[in-house]
Amino acid sequence: MTEQSRDEQLKAFGRLLDIMDTLREKCPWDRKQTNESLRANTIEETYELCEAITENNDADIKKELGDLLLHIVFYARIGSEKGAFDIADVCNAICEKLIYRHPHVFGTAQADSAATVEKSWEELKLKERGGNKTVLAGVPRALPALVKAYRIQDKARNVGFDWDKRTDVWKKVHEELNEFEAEAENGDRDKMEGEFGDLIFSLINAGRLYKINPENALERTNLKFIRRFNYIENQLDRQQKSFRESTLDEMDALWDEAKKKGL
Repeated sequence: MTEQSRDEQLKAFGRLLDIMDTLREKCPWDRKQTNESLRANTIEETYELCEAITENNDADIKKELGDLLLHIVFYARIGSEKGAFDIADVCNAICEKLIYRHPHVFGTAQADSAATVEKSWEELKLKERGGNKTVLAGVPRALPALVKAYRIQDKARNVGFDWDKRTDVWKKVHEELNEFEAEAENGDRDKMEGEFGDLIFSLINAGRLYKINPENALERTNLKFIRRFNYIENQLDRQQKSFRESTLDEMDALWDEAKKKGL
């Protein structure tokens, strides 16, 4: 498609704002909503966008971006009603932040690599008035644990706390695996959980060092497992057999079939 002009883009955004104002004034459901009532739906919409991105479905990405944009406009309208902020404040705040954190674009600083930009970004965040007081303060507590671990490690890297050579991480992975196995032998579930967490953390670190996003990698494996497991189930249905009526060897054979078929 042909990209629309900036005037057309602004007109479309203004139309959305007008529709939001009308809904807030005239629709009983929209008028009833609060930040708290919208929160769960916002999380759901975010995950739906992530799913569309994972599937590389441009039509769904467009749709889910619209749903998420609606929520942003909704929160801004509620903020305006409270006299706290409006959508212009939201836009101006992020504009000022972007300008401040990109001195190599809008100022005189130099940055010759993405890594340099990331390091500068974290340093500038610490200097901002009302910004993060510590390096890890900007990691949301509500993030899923796997994503949080990656963000923690990435932020630590940006201030120089990282392995000198990425291959050194494997020593840590093996160390954590051995410690988990030792606790598994002892049978102390609390210590097992702690060591298992350390093992996962070290594997996430390995993924980061090798430029692999662990969330994307794990989701890729989840989807692969679903495809192959569904194949097993479908083949058993054709044989008019249930899982309980099948042996593990039979199911493993069907799994290998699915694998050979590229599922």
